[in-house]
Amino acid sequence: MSKWVEQFNGRMDGWGRKLHEKEIRIPVDLVTGILFFALALIILLVMPDQVAISEKDVVNGRAFPTLLMVLMMLCCAMLVGKELYKLATKQPLNWKVINIQTEAKALVILGILAGTYFLSKLTGLFVVGAVFCCLGFLLYFRCRKKSYYVITLTVAVAIWAAFRFALNVDF
Repeated sequence: MSKWVEQFNGRMDGWGRKLHEKEIRIPVDLVTGILFFALALIILLVMPDQVAISEKDVVNGRAFPTLLMVLMMLCCAMLVGKELYKLATKQPLNWKVINIQTEAKALVILGILAGTYFLSKLTGLFVVGAVFCCLGFLLYFRCRKKSYYVITLTVAVAIWAAFRFALNVDF
């Protein structure tokens, strides 16, 4: 097991050295305006399938989200318009430098959390996701002490058992 962990840590170090120097420079206001406009448009397109309406309701469940998405699209359009005006008049844009290594670390953490959710959902057992989450974070943060693994897994299973059997909470 320790050999596998050392190989895993060696691979992470190698990827870290490769990604440390790589950076992306983006015009932050232009990119976020376009991305959030697209997000609002997708939400508006998906909403009829997700939120049912009734003819009896004076104000249906789509009214407020639709208003928010339209407002978001208007603000995004103004932001993109402002940035396009800056481009046309050759004014400087607001640029942001993104380090790929930092973003990759954040994606790994997000992946561990998503894996936790999907394992819990697919198996129907919260404890399976909790064990995966504990192991994933301990490995990711390079914990070397075996006692930390034992303690963390024991506490995770004990908390699940206390909620499941003592408090009768089914999750």
